[in-house]
Amino acid sequence: MEKWHATTVLCVRHNGRVAMASDGQVTLGTTIMKQTAAKIRRLKGGDVIAGFAGSSADAFALFSRFEMKLEEHRGNLERSAIELAKDWRTDKMLRQLEALLIVADKTTSLLISGTGDLISPEEGVLGIGSGGAYALAAARALMKHRPDMAAAEIAREALLVAAQIDIYTNDQITLEEV
Repeated sequence: MEKWHATTVLCVRHNGRVAMASDGQVTLGTTIMKQTAAKIRRLKGGDVIAGFAGSSADAFALFSRFEMKLEEHRGNLERSAIELAKDWRTDKMLRQLEALLIVADKTTSLLISGTGDLISPEEGVLGIGSGGAYALAAARALMKHRPDMAAAEIAREALLVAAQIDIYTNDQITLEEV
């Protein structure tokens, strides 16, 4: 079975705004299967944005589980993320899921992994997926040298940089902002 490769997702918190951007490419082996996949979604009536890297089916299962946690914890993003990370790490079936999530609201941005990682960025930027490190580096440079740019502009430009470097990232960008 060939391995699915997909995604660059970037979350930028800058000047009081939060933007999350992703590319649209899904690759199976050396073949581009889709160029306009949606890898970001709004949750909790639009107050929370979430993006995934990894297997699509696994990511949708995690989105659904995270949405239940948000309901259970009355929209508390941090508590919901902690509970999802605990379940993901300890539940026999969830442990098999291969994905990473970035979730954000107006005050908090978090990366959640199946190994129990729950990371809040010091500089306000999180990047995941095959082009995540490229997008992360570009966003940090833009924030430092172009502090006048909006979070959404930084996220878009950083994704375009990643698309020029990473063969699993394209320039079909989806962008959400809170």
